[in-house]
Amino acid sequence: MLRYDKRTLVYSERVASDPSFTIQEESVDDALAAVALLRKTEGIDPNRIYVLGHSLGGYLAPQIASQDAEIAGIIIMAGFTRPFEDLLVYQTEYLLGLDGDLSEDDQAQVAEAQAMADQVKTLDNVSTGPMPFNLPLDYWLALNAYDPISTAQSLTVPILVLQGERDYQVTMTDLEGWRAGLSADVTIMTYPALNHLFMSGEGPGNPTEYQTPSHVEEVVITDMVHWIQ
Repeated sequence: MLRYDKRTLVYSERVASDPSFTIQEESVDDALAAVALLRKTEGIDPNRIYVLGHSLGGYLAPQIASQDAEIAGIIIMAGFTRPFEDLLVYQTEYLLGLDGDLSEDDQAQVAEAQAMADQVKTLDNVSTGPMPFNLPLDYWLALNAYDPISTAQSLTVPILVLQGERDYQVTMTDLEGWRAGLSADVTIMTYPALNHLFMSGEGPGNPTEYQTPSHVEEVVITDMVHWIQ
């Protein structure tokens, strides 16, 4: 297994100042480079390389496979299917509401996020001024042009979709997008006790549980191995 983080983990400031930065540079290019590296690695069967993407990586896994016809299959972990800007609005409202009803200030923050999401949907290549959510124009245009469901529909490789049912960042609503849009040949597995990181917990998902050292549940690893085999 070759595991790595997307560029924005280390180079977030550099990325924020690059107006030409898109999802291609953030995730797709490096995934394709990783696959190419594995194909040349001793002990690796070049015909049995699978790409696993988590969250944004899961969302983009179909795009990655569409650019390399020799990838054997993809695994989508907590990959969202609704537009990214809508997901950001949902997450904002969810987090602000964890302590109870939304205050006036909370409602104002949600309204501001919704206004930016509405702006995203009207962007074109001549748009100017401050960009929504502090992301470059080209980034939003690339997202607007990408449909994970239709891209996945065009693939001929096996697809596994995994979802934690306590995930508040990418929810069962997103899973239903995969379920409704993909054929019966796609394998979908959900885990009632798992969160966005595929770690166990109880009650409504919240960011504080991420601070507790844990690990991906063994059943998830086992399910992936059995599916690949």
